[in-house]
Amino acid sequence: MTHAIDKLVIVPDDIDLSRSPLAGQLGEETYVLGAFNPGFTRLPNGNLLMMVRIAEALRTPIRDGHVSSIRWEPTDDGGRYVLDAWLLEHVDTADPRTISQRGGGWTIIALTSISWLLPVELTPDGLERVAIHYDKAIAPQFSFQCYGVEDARISKVGDRYLMTTCSVSPERQSATLYSSVNGLDWTFEDILLDHQNKDMLIFEGLVGGQYWAQTRPLGHLYFAYPPGSEWRAGPSINLATSPDALHWKPHREPGLRPHAGTVATARMGAGAPPILTHDGWLTLWHGVEPKEIVGIYRTYWTLLDPQNPSIVLRAGDAPLIEANSELTRPIEQQMYLRDVVFTTGIADGDTAGAPGHYIVASGEADLACRITHIPKSHFVPGE
Repeated sequence: MTHAIDKLVIVPDDIDLSRSPLAGQLGEETYVLGAFNPGFTRLPNGNLLMMVRIAEALRTPIRDGHVSSIRWEPTDDGGRYVLDAWLLEHVDTADPRTISQRGGGWTIIALTSISWLLPVELTPDGLERVAIHYDKAIAPQFSFQCYGVEDARISKVGDRYLMTTCSVSPERQSATLYSSVNGLDWTFEDILLDHQNKDMLIFEGLVGGQYWAQTRPLGHLYFAYPPGSEWRAGPSINLATSPDALHWKPHREPGLRPHAGTVATARMGAGAPPILTHDGWLTLWHGVEPKEIVGIYRTYWTLLDPQNPSIVLRAGDAPLIEANSELTRPIEQQMYLRDVVFTTGIADGDTAGAPGHYIVASGEADLACRITHIPKSHFVPGE
């Protein structure tokens, strides 16, 4: 789909690493591998906020037959960042994002970067930067975040902002919650869901007095659907409910599942927190077509029943947003992935003075932050 307004608003060179939480601690040069996958919301002052994932990596990770990764560890006075060195002969570095250990009965990885979250304030239309709030960055602070805090999703529910994140460590890969009253100052609340339940995001509003969320538990084993089924086995989007946004129960009915008839969504996961429209809950999600190591990521949309979000009212078959090589051409020298767009937020554009559109935030190529304006008419039948 072609969009009239579609631009990158944050690229790696926009980030000042002298103000990074890691600055001055490692004795090694680092760089921004990616500034991407932003949580997204509208602030009380009318501006938009991106909570940008900054993936900070070593400039020279390979030395003396070893490859190094960055890890945070707790100390008596708070915490510090350290380096771990892995023998090259024992690992696989084919994926630029990971250091995969060879052998064993399951997959074990370290990361080539460590992630922290940086609040970036934008104009009401999302097209220009207003401020970068380095003083309000969110960095690892617990042992279960020692490999980083990733992929924020922000939902405004009532008067409170709720932000889910992925906290990564050898202990667990967990969904964690932060809250805020103003969208800029965040308080850590707790672990929500345990191992490998990624892409958790909270609906922007209550359903029947309860909080609802989309989740995406991962694994290496999935049970087959029967021959001839319309569904494909594999990662899918599940649902959960909570009385307080802290204690979650899986919903009995399934959420969104991959269709057997297409490989473009062979794997899927939640994208932007669902927002309530006149017709139902609008959810944007990513579908992944298998290709090489990473795959092709595209954004799709589905409209869910306002009273029972397990019911699909309608959906778009064609991709809503695809990777755009024209946008990344000016930063071509920094590209390390292709064919990846990862949508993470949506806001009503009517408050920005140009009615009739949504403002969508995405990560582009695991490298930059992208803003796309999409007409509301796109989601109306017959328009």
